[in-house]
Amino acid sequence: MHAHSPDTPRAFLPVRIAVLTVSDTRTLADDRSGDTLAARIEAAGHILADRKILKDEQTEIAAQLRTWCADPEVDVVISTGGTGLTGRDVTVEAHRDVYEKEIDAFGTIFTIVSMKKVGTSAVQSRACAGVAQGTYLFALPGSTGACKDGWDEILAPQLDYRHAPCNFVEMFPRLEEHKRRK
Repeated sequence: MHAHSPDTPRAFLPVRIAVLTVSDTRTLADDRSGDTLAARIEAAGHILADRKILKDEQTEIAAQLRTWCADPEVDVVISTGGTGLTGRDVTVEAHRDVYEKEIDAFGTIFTIVSMKKVGTSAVQSRACAGVAQGTYLFALPGSTGACKDGWDEILAPQLDYRHAPCNFVEMFPRLEEHKRRK
């Protein structure tokens, strides 16, 4: 994958995405945020590689993120839930335990998107993103609205190889280039 000229359209490349819902109370039967993400992933032409629900336990969340990062069938992980400020909100800490590099601007852009919907209440979200083992990891809040906003406004375009001037997909081959250096 390399830079493309604007007059040569790129073909869509499906990405394999795993969805993790973090909640002490949700089940697959009532996981509206996970359903929202799964539906949007598939509607966009991507592959729902896996889906799980875990309790708000930092070590378990981090272990699942690491498992998916090690799985060649998973390119991207999107979690929902556990990004708030309460004592049980440990998803951000679990993500940061796993990240090799943090994508700092993701939280900033998410806050800008959220402010248009919820005003200054957006300050309470700790949405974050990073990269580990060549896998992108995104942590979205647990509300269905936040999942819609995060997907529609940020992730859908950035996970579309055709999106210009740049996108996350075109960087996949280079995420682990440090391992190839002599």
